[in-house]
Amino acid sequence: MRTAAVHAAAGSLLLTALAAAPAGGAAPAPPSAPGAAELRGTAVAAARAADERIDFAECPETQDLPSTVRCGTVRVPLDYARPDGRQIELTVSRVRATGRDPDNSKRAVPRQGSLVHNPGGPGATGMYFPMMGVLPEWKRVAAAYDLVGYAPRGVGRSAPLSCTDPGTFAQGPTKAPVHPSTTDKEERVARAKAYARGCAERAGDSLKYYNSLNNARDLDVLRAALGENRLTFLGSSYGTYFGALYATLFPSHVRRMVFDSAVDPDPQQIWYRNNLDQSAAFEDRWADFRAWVARHDDVYGLGGTARKVQESYERASARLAKEPAGGKVGPGQLQAAFLRAGYYDDHWPHRAHALSAYLKGDAGPLVEQAQAYPEAAAEAENARAVYLAVECNDAPWPTDWAVWDRDNTRLARRAPFETWANVWTNLPCAYWRAPRRRPLDVRAGHGELPPTLILAAERDAAAPYDGALELHRRLAGSALVTERDAGSHGIAGGPNACVNGHLEAYLLTGRVPGRRASCAPHPEPEPRPRPADRPAGKTRPAA
Repeated sequence: MRTAAVHAAAGSLLLTALAAAPAGGAAPAPPSAPGAAELRGTAVAAARAADERIDFAECPETQDLPSTVRCGTVRVPLDYARPDGRQIELTVSRVRATGRDPDNSKRAVPRQGSLVHNPGGPGATGMYFPMMGVLPEWKRVAAAYDLVGYAPRGVGRSAPLSCTDPGTFAQGPTKAPVHPSTTDKEERVARAKAYARGCAERAGDSLKYYNSLNNARDLDVLRAALGENRLTFLGSSYGTYFGALYATLFPSHVRRMVFDSAVDPDPQQIWYRNNLDQSAAFEDRWADFRAWVARHDDVYGLGGTARKVQESYERASARLAKEPAGGKVGPGQLQAAFLRAGYYDDHWPHRAHALSAYLKGDAGPLVEQAQAYPEAAAEAENARAVYLAVECNDAPWPTDWAVWDRDNTRLARRAPFETWANVWTNLPCAYWRAPRRRPLDVRAGHGELPPTLILAAERDAAAPYDGALELHRRLAGSALVTERDAGSHGIAGGPNACVNGHLEAYLLTGRVPGRRASCAPHPEPEPRPRPADRPAGKTRPAA
């Protein structure tokens, strides 16, 4: 899957035989129960973290955070079955609750504890989330909650993973054939094998401990280190998956949980089938973008129909294949840049402008938006390493290339835009050298959890809407809020006041809108060029 952020902050399942593991707060598991050792280890680590707490201080300069944000670390076991063995440190960031009503600064607001956020990935950092409190959409929440972000295991400074030399990672230009040749496929298979081998060689025996179950256990240790008896959590995209694992493992530790742009948690979907569904959904979202550009042909001149816009895009891709723009942007970089338009429609105006300008002879905007930046290479490679470690470790994947080739050749006939790029991103999982187990069955019966809130856009491509419906079915007492006819990925704190109203009501009062509620779509973006967006956060690891 792909990482998501809380609107502008910044896109696979677990494998462990824990289907029978009891929830936190339940009676202790018998020694022979699957996952019993890890469950006991989590309790040991959480108790230790509650005693040690987090010593928040000035953030390191390398974090590039303002002085209002404070940083610290929390120790967690690499292997929860051995809680007193090797420890790793996760970096944490926090801004304290303001305690004041944003509409009346003289009125005090009671503190409700910490709101912990994960933006998705796997492989994304949440260290910048506390900065969201200055935005109007978050001020009421920031008055009542300490806003807490963190870098999950493997990410950034949190026991970082790397599988290859960042200096050679994601260099352009690259190809992006819609129907790759046999030679193209053979080259990609070789690269996938090499990347999987690099992960195993660089991480060694520790590689298997980077998975979603351990991310959920880490979350419980973080809860304890923050001094919270129960967790209030906002997970976006992949964050919804291990958030749901947390709710399954530790239901008595849940206070409130928001699942924003939910991943389908069905064990049969994690992660191979989820990625097939994602590729199909991106084709629909790509069509939405082309239809919008066509409606504004008077601004961009790319064609008055979606088909004509597609032809303009293909003409640009063919030209870039012959002569990369700026020597750095080829068809692969073009596809990656326009894939981001499938995540967030606020990218639509400047993507359309860049394509229009390029076809008219000005490559500058396209190079600015699509090139890979050398200074971001290490972060990008780290994000991909964690993404693959978690998804590959989480669940079984097909190990026969013929299966991948068959399924995706068939899918690419009707969904050519993202299918093969998605394959190349995930293909190292076919050759992964760490053990995989079957995913946990996410589920909570009536009365086992407090009410939880699921937010979903109906046309989300990165986390297709069926995932939200499936999570809603599996978590009794959950409420689902749908943004109709919209497709942004990560809608909490975004431009839809109706969605934000439900989010705010839930976080501040615990109130949910019954089982189902819907919101009209947020307005489409205005058709005017905007400044090119620098790649501050990735929407998916580079292939």
